[in-house]
Amino acid sequence: MSTPTVSFSDLSKNAKRVAEAVEHAQRVHITRRDGEGLFLTTEHHDRQREETADVTARLLSALLSSDEGARAVLIALPQVFPWTRHLSPEEMREFVIDLVDAARDATDLDVHANLHRVIVEWRATARLLADPDLAAQLTKPLTSSRHPKDTDT
Repeated sequence: MSTPTVSFSDLSKNAKRVAEAVEHAQRVHITRRDGEGLFLTTEHHDRQREETADVTARLLSALLSSDEGARAVLIALPQVFPWTRHLSPEEMREFVIDLVDAARDATDLDVHANLHRVIVEWRATARLLADPDLAAQLTKPLTSSRHPKDTDT
């Protein structure tokens, strides 16, 4: 089912009609000219989304509690995040740990930005590692850029 969209002004002028649309669709996208769009949702729908996230985080944590489950997650990871093929096995393990921790933060603390940040940062790492020339340039030892005239005396 697609999410209906209404303008903020339509919400203010026709609140009852929009509320009925939310009841029917469970969620309505509200567009605004002066800011980011909003979603209006039913309490029931929001609780279902929270429960889904919680079950997913718990399932992932449970899988990682055994060697067999951890191997299954590592094998499945490239299907979910294709760019992980550029990560080393140790980086893949670190990514999974970060992912699980962030998923737990989303469900336990209602902090969702960490999950997005973890994915964005690890994808950026994979992007750098996918370019061998750039990876070599960024991982080479730093040389001193101080000139003799820059020394403190």
